[in-house]
Amino acid sequence: MTIALRLALALAFFIFAASPVSAQLHSGKTLVKASLLADTTAIVPGQPFQVGLLLEMAPGWHTYWEYSGDSGLPTTIDWNLPPGFAAGAIQWPVPEAKVEPGDIQVYAYSGRVLLLTTITPPPDVTGNVILRAVASWLVCEEICVPGGAELELSLPVGNSAAPANAAIFEEFRSRLPSNEPPPFELAWKRAGDVLTLQVQGAPAATPLSLYPLPTKNQIVGHPAFEAPNTLTIKAASPFTGVLSAGEGPARRAWFVSDTASVEPVATSQSTLSLWVALFYGFLGGLILNLMPCVLPVISLKIFGFIKQAEDSRRSIFLHGLAFAAGIFVWFLGLATVIIGLKSGGTEVTWAFQFQNPWFNVVIGSVVFVFALNLAGVFEFVLPGRASNVMESAGSTSGLTGSFFQGVFATLLATPCTAPFLGSALGFAFSQSAAVILAMFVAVASGMAIPYLILSASPGWLKFLPRPGVWMEHLKQFMAFPLLATLVWIFSILGGQRGTEGVVCFCAFLLCLAFACWLLGSFCGPLASRAKRTITLLFILATLGLGGWYFLGKKFAHIGLETMDRIAWVPFSKARVEEELAAGRSVFVDFTADWCITCKFNERTAIDTPAIRALLKEKNITPIKADRTNANPEITAALKSFGRVGVPLYVIYPASTPTAPMVLPELLTESLLADALKKIP
Repeated sequence: MTIALRLALALAFFIFAASPVSAQLHSGKTLVKASLLADTTAIVPGQPFQVGLLLEMAPGWHTYWEYSGDSGLPTTIDWNLPPGFAAGAIQWPVPEAKVEPGDIQVYAYSGRVLLLTTITPPPDVTGNVILRAVASWLVCEEICVPGGAELELSLPVGNSAAPANAAIFEEFRSRLPSNEPPPFELAWKRAGDVLTLQVQGAPAATPLSLYPLPTKNQIVGHPAFEAPNTLTIKAASPFTGVLSAGEGPARRAWFVSDTASVEPVATSQSTLSLWVALFYGFLGGLILNLMPCVLPVISLKIFGFIKQAEDSRRSIFLHGLAFAAGIFVWFLGLATVIIGLKSGGTEVTWAFQFQNPWFNVVIGSVVFVFALNLAGVFEFVLPGRASNVMESAGSTSGLTGSFFQGVFATLLATPCTAPFLGSALGFAFSQSAAVILAMFVAVASGMAIPYLILSASPGWLKFLPRPGVWMEHLKQFMAFPLLATLVWIFSILGGQRGTEGVVCFCAFLLCLAFACWLLGSFCGPLASRAKRTITLLFILATLGLGGWYFLGKKFAHIGLETMDRIAWVPFSKARVEEELAAGRSVFVDFTADWCITCKFNERTAIDTPAIRALLKEKNITPIKADRTNANPEITAALKSFGRVGVPLYVIYPASTPTAPMVLPELLTESLLADALKKIP
C-alpha cells in the first residue's frame, strides 16, 4: 500500500468518525468489536469508578496509541453523560512499536485493548444510569479503515457495589504507565537534539522500550538501541515519554522525562564535530582560491615574487611566507575582533546555540544572503576609495610589501570570500575563544597553502587550471550547499516554532531576497549616487517592514498567543440555526489549515483585540467551518453560496437570518469591524 493511500484513508477517518460498527466490515469480515465495560456492578453516589472501551481487533489488524508515530490516528471517546457526571482523560496502556510498509514506525495495539476512563458521579444520583459514548478509531493492516460506534452502558445506583470484570481491568491496569520513578537508575545525556538514555540496574535480558510523547509542534525521532540498555532518540528538550521493561504479563511501564537530569554527551563526539568543522573551514579557504576574483591573482602574485627575488628560490619562498603571513594576520585579526565583541556577552556551549530560535533566524538569514550572492543575484563590492588605499599600501617593495599584499589581497577578494567568511562568522559567534581562533586559522591555512606550495616550487604553476567560465559556474554551484544548510535550519526551526514559525521566517526571507535583488540591480558601480540612495531607501524599507511584521509581530509571538484568542465553535448547520433561534448573530469562518489566505486573514483581520471585543459586545457567536479534512456538510454549505473553496466569511444577523452578509476573501480588520458594527 502506498503512503498516499494511507494518508487518504487516514483523512477519511474524520469523515466517518461516528460511523456505525457495520462500517468496520471489510470483505465480510468484522475488523473491530467495540464495547463498554465497568469495573463495578453499581454506581455509588459520589464515588468514582472506571469504564473501559474494549476494542477487539481481528488478527493482523491494529489501532493506535495516544501518539501514533509516523502515521495513524489515536482512538477518541466522546462521552455523553447524565447531568452532574464527569469523565477524566483516557488512560492508555503501554503500546507496541510496529514498522508498517514504507518503513513507517507506529505505536499501536493488536489483539485487544481496554482504554480506561475514570467517571465521577454526583452525590445525589438515583435510579438507573445510562452512560453513552461515541468512540472513533482507525484500524490498519495493509490498508487503513476508519471506524466508530455509538455505545452505551446501563448501571444501577446503590449504596454499595461489588467489583466487575476484574480480570480484564487488572490486566490492563497493570499495563498503565506509572508516575512513580522506575526501579532502575536513569542516566540522561544530551548533545544538541540527540538524547541518550542509559538504564542502569536493569537485568541484561529484560526487554526495554521507549515511547515518545511529544508536545504540540515538537518533532521527535524514534528510539534506537545504541548498546544494551542504552537508547538514543532525536528530540528537543524537554522530552517526555514512556519507558517499559519486560514482556507479556510481567511487562511494566513508567512515565519518564529528561528534565530532571540533562548532561552533556561525552566529549569525544563534540571533539569529532569540532575537527569536522575545522576541516570544512580549511576546505572553504582552499575553495576560495578557485573563485573568479582569486584564481587569476595566484599566478600574478607568484610571478611577482619571482621578479622581486631575481630567481633566488630562497627569496621566492620568503616572499610566499610573507604573503601567507599577511593572510593569517587578516584572519586572526578578524577572530580577535569577534572575541572582543563576544567577551561582553553570555558564553554558550557546543551546539547549544541552535536551541535558540532567534539564533537560527539570524544564521539562516546570513546563509540565505550569501547563497544569493554566490548565485549572482548581487555582488559584494568594496568602495573604490578603500580599494585604492589598500593597493597603495601593498605596493611597498620587499618582504614588507608581500606581507601587506597578503593582508589586503584577502579583503580585496571580498566579492568571493564574503559568503565563506559570513558562514564562518555565524559559526564563530557561537563558540569559545579557542574554537574561534582555531576556525579562522583553518580558513587562513586553506587560503594560504597554494601560495606557499607554489612559492616553494614555482615550476608547478603550469599545473594551475586556466581561468574560464567554469569558475563562475563553480561559484554558482556553491550556492546549493548553503541552501541545503538553510533547509536543515528550517527543520530545527519547525521543531521549535512549528509550521507557522517556518512560514513567517520564509516570508521574511522573501523580503530579504527582494532587497538583495534591488542591491544587485540598481546599486552597481555605474549607478548614480541618486539612484543608489533611492534604492537603499527601498531596501531599508523592505527589510524594516518585513522584519517588523513577519519577525517582530508574528514570529516573536508564536506560542505566546494562546491565552486571549477567539473561542471558536465547530461548524454544523444545526448549531448555526440554534444560535440564530436563540437571538444570537453568527459569524462563520470557512477555513482550512492548508489555506494561506485563511491563515493570513485570521492573523491580521479576524483574531485581533478589536474584533474580539466587537464579537463580545454584539453577542455574536464565532463558528469555524474547518475544511482541512473533507466534510460533506461544510462542502454543501459552501455550494449554497456558489463557492467551491475557502476562504469564505459569512455573517448571519439574528434580526435577518435569511439575509446573510458575505464578505470578501481578502479581509482587513476595518472591513470586518464595519460589517460587525452594522449588526443591531
